[in-house]
Amino acid sequence: MSNEILEGEYFLSGDAAAAEGAVAAGCKVFAGYPITPSSEVAEKLARRLPQVGGVFIQMEDELGSIAAILGASWGGKKSMTATSGPGFSLMMENYGLGMMTETPTVIVNVQRGGPSTGLPTLLGQGEFMQAKFGSHGVFEAIALAPESPQECFDFTIKAFNLAEKYRQPVVVLMDESTGHLFEKVRIPPEDEIEIINRKKPKEVPYPPFMPDDDLIPPMPIVGEGHQIHATGLTHDEYGRPTITAEAQEKYVKRLVEKIRKHADEIMDYEEVMTDDADVIVVAYGITARSARRAIIQAREKGIKAGLIRLKVVWPFPDKILQKYADKKFVVAEVNQGQALIMVERAIRKSATFVGKMGGEPHRPEEILKGIEEAYNANS
Repeated sequence: MSNEILEGEYFLSGDAAAAEGAVAAGCKVFAGYPITPSSEVAEKLARRLPQVGGVFIQMEDELGSIAAILGASWGGKKSMTATSGPGFSLMMENYGLGMMTETPTVIVNVQRGGPSTGLPTLLGQGEFMQAKFGSHGVFEAIALAPESPQECFDFTIKAFNLAEKYRQPVVVLMDESTGHLFEKVRIPPEDEIEIINRKKPKEVPYPPFMPDDDLIPPMPIVGEGHQIHATGLTHDEYGRPTITAEAQEKYVKRLVEKIRKHADEIMDYEEVMTDDADVIVVAYGITARSARRAIIQAREKGIKAGLIRLKVVWPFPDKILQKYADKKFVVAEVNQGQALIMVERAIRKSATFVGKMGGEPHRPEEILKGIEEAYNANS
């Protein structure tokens, strides 16, 4: 084991755990701009990356940050940035560029209350939809939502693996409460951590956007003899701008289908006491922790409640929700109804919404009230 890679049990915040997850995943470049409540990710990596042969860069702003990590990825390095709502908004143009150029990288977004600068030091879950629809154009996003510091570590590794495997930016959609929560985090030995690296071409030179049968192109690296042209314009397999309806149809359809084809492999969720449930709660991130207690309280009162926790929020798990479409649903989140839209779309009926604006997490009793409301409502 490398002396610079941690191993064992530590008492870490979610932000620090995400940073250690990046190190364990093989991240070698972090470019970012300080913003509460994600600054601790950058602070940790400013110390850790030089210890593992990596580079930390504080950029002039969030636009430069995401541009830098896209460039680092084309240079063959696993790269990451961390931000919060206002910074994530500034990154949207180059988020789309990363999708169009199929550039693997990771964006950790530690959400705070919004809109705009909102509540810099307090909780929010307002970027659920932004992770999927915030950038201009058509693509399929991948976004993960950890509920604990342990998952901040685990999911950051997973985000790198998904980015490398499917060749696109991946978002770790944390929230302030998870990022600033301190708990025990187990960091396993290096040989127990699954690491996925991008496919590399077998031929030199290789067209940078020529897909394999799985619709995912191997990724040539700048400086290894390939002729690379990466552009946000609609392009052909060689990266040459091709401004035609036919080229757009061919290229963007593949961008979408490479994720849809593998969606069942990417989706991840947890079911808690759903087998006999009459009421299903859907939650993610810190809200899921309160929902766990709420379903226990409901059962103590004679209401059979269960929980579907979204570990991966995009691609959205329509199929699993449809399996329970005859049940009554409650959606709890710290916004005014974003996952709610997707849940109701999947089950094709209304769900009881337990929303809360940014500032503090749900109390279990608030979600319990929603469970009781759903249970007592006419079908």
